[in-house]
Amino acid sequence: MSRRRITIRAGSGGIALFALAMMLVGCHSLPSPPPLEDPVAEAPPVARGLNAQGLSSLLVAELAGQRGDYQRAGRGYMASARRYTSASLAERAALASRFSNDRELVEEAARLWQRLAPNDTSPGRLLAELAVQRNDWEQALAYQLDLLGQSEGSETEQGARSLVPFVETALEAGASPAPLLDRLREFSAPPQARQELDLARALLEAAGGLDETAEQRLARLADESPRLPGLWRIRAAVALEAGRAQQAERMARRGLGYLPGDPRLILLQVQADIRQGNIAAAETNTDALLKKHGDTPDLRQALARLYLEEEHQDPARRLLLPLTSRDSTPPEVYLLLGTIAEQQSEVDNALLYYRQVPEGQNFLTARSNAARMLFDNSRPQDARTFLQVERLRHPSYAADLLSLEVELLEQHATPEQAGALLDRAIERHPDSSQLRYQRAMRAARQGQLAVMERDLRRLLEQQPDNANALNALGYTLADLDVTERLDEARQLIERALALSPENPAILDSMGWVRYRQGELEAALPWLERAWQGMKDQEVAAHLIEVLWQLGQRERAREILEQSLQRFETQPKVDELLERFPELDPDA
Repeated sequence: MSRRRITIRAGSGGIALFALAMMLVGCHSLPSPPPLEDPVAEAPPVARGLNAQGLSSLLVAELAGQRGDYQRAGRGYMASARRYTSASLAERAALASRFSNDRELVEEAARLWQRLAPNDTSPGRLLAELAVQRNDWEQALAYQLDLLGQSEGSETEQGARSLVPFVETALEAGASPAPLLDRLREFSAPPQARQELDLARALLEAAGGLDETAEQRLARLADESPRLPGLWRIRAAVALEAGRAQQAERMARRGLGYLPGDPRLILLQVQADIRQGNIAAAETNTDALLKKHGDTPDLRQALARLYLEEEHQDPARRLLLPLTSRDSTPPEVYLLLGTIAEQQSEVDNALLYYRQVPEGQNFLTARSNAARMLFDNSRPQDARTFLQVERLRHPSYAADLLSLEVELLEQHATPEQAGALLDRAIERHPDSSQLRYQRAMRAARQGQLAVMERDLRRLLEQQPDNANALNALGYTLADLDVTERLDEARQLIERALALSPENPAILDSMGWVRYRQGELEAALPWLERAWQGMKDQEVAAHLIEVLWQLGQRERAREILEQSLQRFETQPKVDELLERFPELDPDA
């Protein structure tokens, strides 16, 4: 089954239309509450059943909270909540620990609160929000549906209206539609929530390639309730994603008959016009959006990206150029204008735009684009001169620009020059962790493992808490599968994990070293979490191999199919298929 994103992407690889629409109308999915000066100020008081020890524990928790030590406060409340099986204490634990960086503690407190107060919907909302934060969309939806099942009256309608924004957000974040759709199919919706549930189902069906099923569902809804909010927007988006731009335009126009001026429908109309090559009509609607919703730099940039998605550079340039005459031009405008000039083969013009991006978020991207462009246009010496000048102009970025030059030399078949430059750069910047790490990874690719280990050990002497270096060394030792070094590899990865517990690359390393140690059952949860957090072909290969060895053949082939669809090149997966040819269903 193919998988696509509906209403989310303007095209196959660029701007998030959903994000642009939210810029205009605001997002209503899982809002986070504003921070409180006192996180437990709204929690119920605890006034009964305390002995001396219990009172002491509570006082310690209260004082910790007042000092801003929310983790200690949360743990104190948790201990008391368990001691007295008190929902109010569990609530205080959840609210306090929410302001710490300990997500496990927040979730533990929320679960206890939910168990002790099963009729209270607040812990369920908190658990749903936590699931979203860790990209566990299936679990988040389960919590959403549980809340919907518990609600009554107007709360049911309000909860149902949150389903479509939730699904759009999940798809935008890269969630797989199939498990979410299974959840919705299993859910028995109350009558007043059925139409919203059908809209959410249609979104997921279309995202999973079930276009005909989605269209039939939407057509039934249109017959039943043509004024249903979101219906025509979703019908237009489904048609647009299926390549039916003319139909998408009709759907958007029909929706505008019910909701005149709705910015999301106008956006879809603009996109449909662009897909059909009706640029004049698209620009007319673009102007209407700017006039109605404020001619802001953010909106101009987002609309320009819509045109760039379909390779219409001129209207994108027309949207962006007025921003360069303002007192403060957003740096990204110069980046986009440089990209447009580059696409139109205006190399020197593009170089001028890229050089105007100031130090900050887009600085290195602009310099990287400029240098790559010069290399691609057979001007390697100009590229190297450009990077040398930029190092003089921006000394705080010198190591980054040297690293970029090494990378470009490596890519353009001059590895000897790259190695020599990298050695000189490290002599000049001996404390640069980036350069030393780069040389270590380069050595690993070339099979020079002693050089790699030497550089990483030196880096760790300078920065013993460098999680990336710990993980790189630990993973490399695990991947070598040298029995006598696997314990060492695991210790390094455990140290990295303690420093960065949510890092998918480190989660993958932990799963892989456990697999190498023969602990297949223990390896699987780590690799599943890594794949959930980072869709990478190497993570996919590790997960597939462990699933296959555990006998979970169907799940292994499911990940394999996702990987084959997602990645253009996948050397690790290809190597896995060579070792396990029976994995390939075609074989």
